[in-house]
Amino acid sequence: MARFLTVLGALCAALLVPGVVLAGEGHPNIPGAQLSVLWAIPFVCMLLSIAIMPLALPHFWEKHFGKIAAFWGLAFLTPCLLVYGFNVALYEFLHIILLDYVPFLVLLFTLFTIAGGVRLTGSLVGTPAINTGLLAVGTVLASWMGTTGAAMLLIRPLLRANAHRKYRVHSVVFFIFLVANIGGSLTPLGDPPLFLGFLKGVDFFWTTTNLLMKTSLIATILLGIFFVLDTVLFKKEGSPKPEAQAGAAEEKLGLDGKINLLFLLGVVVAVLLSGLHPLGELVSVFGVSVEGQNLLRDVMLLCLAGLSLKFTSRRCRELNGFSWAPIEEVAKLFFGIFISMVPAIAILRAGADGALAPLIHLVSHDGQPVNSMYFWLTGILSSFLDNAPTYLVFFNTAGGDAQHLMHDMPATLAAISAGAVFMGANSYIGNAPNFMVRSIAESDGVPMPSFFGYMAWSVGILVPLFGLLTWLFFI
Repeated sequence: MARFLTVLGALCAALLVPGVVLAGEGHPNIPGAQLSVLWAIPFVCMLLSIAIMPLALPHFWEKHFGKIAAFWGLAFLTPCLLVYGFNVALYEFLHIILLDYVPFLVLLFTLFTIAGGVRLTGSLVGTPAINTGLLAVGTVLASWMGTTGAAMLLIRPLLRANAHRKYRVHSVVFFIFLVANIGGSLTPLGDPPLFLGFLKGVDFFWTTTNLLMKTSLIATILLGIFFVLDTVLFKKEGSPKPEAQAGAAEEKLGLDGKINLLFLLGVVVAVLLSGLHPLGELVSVFGVSVEGQNLLRDVMLLCLAGLSLKFTSRRCRELNGFSWAPIEEVAKLFFGIFISMVPAIAILRAGADGALAPLIHLVSHDGQPVNSMYFWLTGILSSFLDNAPTYLVFFNTAGGDAQHLMHDMPATLAAISAGAVFMGANSYIGNAPNFMVRSIAESDGVPMPSFFGYMAWSVGILVPLFGLLTWLFFI
């Protein structure tokens, strides 16, 4: 409880610091059109640190990964300060922290806390059929409670069901593919890029109708691959059964901590209302506008997290293997990721005027959209950058008019939407819950693959499927 209050206090402080207007109306952005790709070096080094250091220097990384993340953030902020001045550096720092990092962390923290209070009771055994069923249920839930919510709700039941199994890595990898990413493609509640599209005017059920076939196809193939792989490994293990545990026979299949389902519903409502009822600017911090509906949403989310902790028994969380370590790891690493990626996002937003103009030109030929390139470029960049601003970059590149895109260029909008959501599964940092699921699995004793090891899975399994989708829908 003490650790929770410490984290909660820090988040509240970050939210409530902008209590007064501290600056004028100027927006001293870093000029993306003037930046060379060299400005992205700290972000690349941040990614390489995550990929290499846990293998090359595991003990050093374990003790100092937060400091390393902060260092790469400063590796961008310091040159920014020297080249563009204090106002620009401060504005970019506050903009990414107040408008992106803090809301990201508040939502993740809330879902982590609430979902960690729901425990699937009874003797669920991780057979191929049960595991496939859990992945299928999570895939369906992801579009309605968010990929983060569905992932946090079901990862622990999956890990407990397979605690007796020798081979467990594949289950977590496919869980990230399906529940933490691809399943969130059917509504704006599923993934942040689609929510941004909703705020820009895309109809709530547009993605449901336009991505249903694509999502169903890739999810069905992945579930089939998983079932075959899990069956082979299950038989290789000798079809093991879990050892009987004291009291396990008396516990029926069900849910402990069911009140948290009400809190999860509250999270969905809070997020949805923040997009439906704008309240306008509430405060400004050195030119960074904080809108009232977003601040209210984040305060509501923190209250829901507090209620979850208050009304969930300590025993339920202990039996769930709940700890604060995964959210602390994500908070530290993504602090460095969010800050160091600022110049990369600025270059992309500069479009044809930026250093990555050749990439932007690839999505159009003779004035006509190249949907396959929209799909792949949005997806590849979303694999390593925040998929929400990447979605917006290509949404605006395609014209930025939601009505025009929905009715006159549906394949283009579908390509952008599918790329941003589906390809978040390509790396651990492609979507918010990926790293969280990995951290929870490792804390449960699952030897998860390294950054590049995971990408070997995604490239080997997902990339061919994305090629199939391109051939069927985007050419």
